[in-house]
Amino acid sequence: MLSSHCFENPPSKSTACGAGSVQEVAGLATYVTGPPDSNLAILLIADAFGYETPNLRKLADKVAAAGYFVLVPDFLYGDPADPSNPQFSREAWLTAHNTVKGLEDAKRVIAALKSKGHVSAIGTAGFCWGGMVAVNLAGSDDIQAAVVLHPGPIKEDEIKEVKVPIAILGAEIDRFSPPEQLKQYGEMLSAKSEFDSFVKIFPGVTHGWTVRYNVEDESAVKSAEESHQDMLNWFVKYVK
Repeated sequence: MLSSHCFENPPSKSTACGAGSVQEVAGLATYVTGPPDSNLAILLIADAFGYETPNLRKLADKVAAAGYFVLVPDFLYGDPADPSNPQFSREAWLTAHNTVKGLEDAKRVIAALKSKGHVSAIGTAGFCWGGMVAVNLAGSDDIQAAVVLHPGPIKEDEIKEVKVPIAILGAEIDRFSPPEQLKQYGEMLSAKSEFDSFVKIFPGVTHGWTVRYNVEDESAVKSAEESHQDMLNWFVKYVK
């Protein structure tokens, strides 16, 4: 189960932000940006706060500027976490939005991408809740590379199933995915010589720092942008 850390510091939401547009992909409302005729695609899987957050869409646009067709689907079906609502129940929300269903939906989006005929390589990045989905995708033949950012709970068995290049970017201050655990997973992954892996712990930041940062906090922006560049570098290396 996701910890309370996953529901802290909720970001603002805006349907008007971003250079892209919202379209329907595999039955899901999806923010799409970048050249639609690109043969390289990136699937971004949001955290519990959903696909409408400005920082996430800004990141999608940044990845798109590198030549990728980027999709950010609404895997939460219009029901992002809202801890400011007195009626919000973390347990009920997690029951309604389990990552098994998230993985099924992600596979449908990927199938829709591949059905276009011209998409030859797909990468995925997941944040917190989305990171759990991304790890499972990395254990399939559906994608070419994965990046997991401040993930929710990842099981050792899921790490053992990974078969594509994977980067894990973690926070120094994270109650649910502590650096020690992520480093242990890094050691497990590095023992697999058939693909590349990378684990990096960012000092002085907390869970969610890559997409929930305050744009007016220079230090927070710098740490977030460093993680964004690491993610993009991974895609440039392996989604080609």
